Amino acid sequence: MALVKSADQSENASHPPDSYDVFLSFRGEDTRKTFTDHLYTAFVNAGFRTFRDDDELERGEDIKPELQKAIQQSRSSVVVFSKNYASSRWCLDELVMILERKRTSDHVVLPVFYDVDPSQVRKPKASLATAFVKNGSLKVKVEKRRAALTEVADLAGMVLRNQADG
Repeated sequence: MALVKSADQSENASHPPDSYDVFLSFRGEDTRKTFTDHLYTAFVNAGFRTFRDDDELERGEDIKPELQKAIQQSRSSVVVFSKNYASSRWCLDELVMILERKRTSDHVVLPVFYDVDPSQVRKPKASLATAFVKNGSLKVKVEKRRAALTEVADLAGMVLRNQADG
């Protein structure tokens, strides 16, 4: 199964012309200026309409509804897990929305484990629980976020190491 459909196919009647082929979820401070920027550029150069928060969100807009709308309008999501991804409540909330979309449609999700092992995402260390509490999460949100991390870590994805020799 293909991750995304070409830009030519995104104009069909079943998808509005303002929909995205790919929604990128990532921890900005970890990968925005490195891996994710290269990935975004590759998608755009290949003709895929790609949502990246710093390009698509209007300044002054309420972020969560805009992210939810973008996820709903996307055919697929690429989730770039990095060392600090799970410490961000925004990233975790995006992940929950992405997986809800996957369960209710044919939305394709590709996890990319960038310099982090899937087992670290599946079973986060105690420090992750501290991050949940610091972010003011309620017990239900914490459980949803943990379940989302476990679910996505069990998907077939790509494991990439950040090293000069590849």
